[in-house]
Amino acid sequence: MTVFFPFIIAFIITALITPVSIFFIKKVGLLDDPKRHKHPGIIHKKPTPRGGGIPLFLGIMIAGIFFLPLTKTVIALFFASLIALVLGVIDDKYDVSPYLRFLVNIAVALIVVGAGITIPFITNPFGGILYLNSISFPFDFASLHLIISLSDVIAMFWIIWVMNMLNWSKGVDGQMPGIVAISAIVIGILSLRFVASDNFSHISATLSFIIAGASLGFLMFNFHPAKIFPGYGATSVYLLLSAVSILSGAKLATAILVMGVPMIDGIFTILRRLLEGRSPFWHDKKHLHHILLSFGMSQRHIALFYWIISAILGSLALVLSSKEKLFAIIMLLIVVGGTLLFLHRILRNTYDKNRL
Repeated sequence: MTVFFPFIIAFIITALITPVSIFFIKKVGLLDDPKRHKHPGIIHKKPTPRGGGIPLFLGIMIAGIFFLPLTKTVIALFFASLIALVLGVIDDKYDVSPYLRFLVNIAVALIVVGAGITIPFITNPFGGILYLNSISFPFDFASLHLIISLSDVIAMFWIIWVMNMLNWSKGVDGQMPGIVAISAIVIGILSLRFVASDNFSHISATLSFIIAGASLGFLMFNFHPAKIFPGYGATSVYLLLSAVSILSGAKLATAILVMGVPMIDGIFTILRRLLEGRSPFWHDKKHLHHILLSFGMSQRHIALFYWIISAILGSLALVLSSKEKLFAIIMLLIVVGGTLLFLHRILRNTYDKNRL
């Protein structure tokens, strides 16, 4: 019951703010016009409002003001999220360089980690605990002498990775908010197990359900045919999700498992682009959802496919031990990675036949 009201309030606020946002976004011309926006991943046919990160962020922030303690950690987290939103809205309007976006990703991750949201330890699947904060590296730059903890490095990498990986997972209508909502619910349920012994877990659980409620409120307007797209501003929400997944230091494997399909697709995409001699920052139309579209699946069916897989993996993550989660992640990597290789091979053979 403690997290039910934050979930419902975030849902209602976002559901009310989104149509208002659509109205004003149209007024200022923040539209994704397929005739003018030359992005290889575009599949829609008519101008559609971008900037969905705005109602998502506002729904989460307003609910957070009511239900979250305004500690320095929470304030820093929302400040970093706001910076990500501002950059995202600018990108939605002007399409800024992906390298600039990446630099801002690093900056907001630094703010979050600097506020104490880090990964001090991970559970060893074969027994015991690995304390990452006990490993550090000296760093000298000019007159500065810094000691960087491995826990901070991994936390930064995780935050940046989740922000970019989920940004790639919004290629079809409704895909992203469904994945985020399911992931947040699973992380929130797991956080509730640690509330009695860890103050951060209370924040993590509450914020997780707020994120889930806001995502579902937005989903009503983003499911096919979408009335609004998340845009790059939605990275503000992915930042928050990455933070709650590490806030109490015990849910990384769960987050990896519940977001397993988009995560493996993201890894595959980076490796594929590098092997093709291309920058991993530049877009293409070869993500898993694009491949499924080319095989005739509808946008609604693809979104449902992602939701169902995420829900199944999330349910498993809640009942599996650490060792079982590791084996599940390895199996998922083999199955999804092998499937992607197979589908890409089919597409390549089809392309070669068409050229002959």
